[in-house]
Amino acid sequence: MRTVLDVVGVCLLAAVLFIVLVAFRRRWLSRDGGTFDCSLQLAEKDHGRGWALGLARYVGDDLQWFRVFSLAWWPKLTVNRRQLEGVTTRRPMGNEPLVTYAGHVIVDAKLTDRTVHFAMTEEALTGVLAWMESAPPSTQTYL
Repeated sequence: MRTVLDVVGVCLLAAVLFIVLVAFRRRWLSRDGGTFDCSLQLAEKDHGRGWALGLARYVGDDLQWFRVFSLAWWPKLTVNRRQLEGVTTRRPMGNEPLVTYAGHVIVDAKLTDRTVHFAMTEEALTGVLAWMESAPPSTQTYL
């Protein structure tokens, strides 16, 4: 009986430690501002499949995306503003409202080599569009 309680105690301690580390990581990533909740479709699948909850932040000319439930200190995806050729938006379809944050729109970002699908609030989308347009004149690509 004592070993079962020891195992349960260790599991609870590990779960609490994980939650604390995830919260600390999110706070650390948000320290300079410019962060927002943003889901990313990691795999090209049907609507509602392959999505991961995340956090995005602006760092100079880059938009960095991090998984929410991860302990990695580096971004899973980095998009340079010079790679962006245009964005289109749509409402979530199929199961997408169930796997993304409530009230988010789907943003299809066309990059030079592929298309990346994000889910974010309309306010965050306004910020992304302003960030795209605020590139120095020598680096802007016209949509």
